[in-house]
Amino acid sequence: MQYRTLGRTGVQVSSLALGAMNFGAIGRTTQDEATAIVDAALEGGINLIDTADMYGAGESEEMVGKAIVGRRDDIVLATKATMPMGDERNRQGSSRRWLVTELDNSLRRLGVDHVDLYQIHRWDPTTSDEETLSALTDLQRAGKIRYFGSSTFPAYRVVQAQWAAREHHLSRYVTEQPSYSILQRGIETHVLPVTDEYGLGVLVWSPLASGWLSGAIREGRDITTSRSTFMPQLFDTAIPSNRARLDAVEQLAGVADEAGLTMIQLALGFVTAHPAVTSALIGPRTLDHLHSQLAAADTVLPADVLDAIDAIVAPGTDLAAHEKHDTPPALLDPALRRR
Repeated sequence: MQYRTLGRTGVQVSSLALGAMNFGAIGRTTQDEATAIVDAALEGGINLIDTADMYGAGESEEMVGKAIVGRRDDIVLATKATMPMGDERNRQGSSRRWLVTELDNSLRRLGVDHVDLYQIHRWDPTTSDEETLSALTDLQRAGKIRYFGSSTFPAYRVVQAQWAAREHHLSRYVTEQPSYSILQRGIETHVLPVTDEYGLGVLVWSPLASGWLSGAIREGRDITTSRSTFMPQLFDTAIPSNRARLDAVEQLAGVADEAGLTMIQLALGFVTAHPAVTSALIGPRTLDHLHSQLAAADTVLPADVLDAIDAIVAPGTDLAAHEKHDTPPALLDPALRRR
């Protein structure tokens, strides 16, 4: 396992990090299975675990908490807030009112007195940067969080938040957590240059592109991955963007074979090769999944392999641009583009 400094914090984290979204109902993972995955991940050198309040409506946090009992101090523990946690309109967002309340809920579910990294899960356009940053700064000063970060923010919002922290003399975001894979490279255009400029740690999610790069999806095979059962539209090859992904996967499989690598090694080796990326978040549902991903921990792709990947999916290109999660709201809602 490789270790890297998380932004400018001085904290050393593993180049592969354990994402816990699949713990519980989402991934049909029991507590015993989740604990076994955490055990094997720590044994394999992973020291960062990432979860969120909304994963299974708190179930993931509870399962992570039980799995780390007795070894909390050996783990860099991260969670998130902002996404809806019920029907009540104020049980979401990035207001001081909600963040103060929900952090206490997360700490209770995790069974800890602080988290190392508290992340704003999505940019909240209804709340000012000053409001959110002042609440996070106070929670940091209270010792409930060590650092805080953003997740899937558009590049311009990352910049705005940095400026707001400076203007109002508040603590700043020290990490960003964007989606990044061989098939979705758009963040190379704007987000990664910005995180590099401001010295942010970068924890990338979906490096296997929702399973497209797992090796299980190939031309001529039925797509039977877990994700395809509840998100079939992401894998319908009659849709042009999915057809483009399948065509790219077939070419990438040839690159992997020629290099003597699995598709997972190629995919994880690609994202961790970018100098702006700190860690790639893996989200195994089973021990077998974890072991196949841990096998990529020390993968270093040579220049000719990276060049071959660039020739298949050009730098800065998203093969499924409509699936981007950091698109400015005005591009999605016509009313915001019209007086």
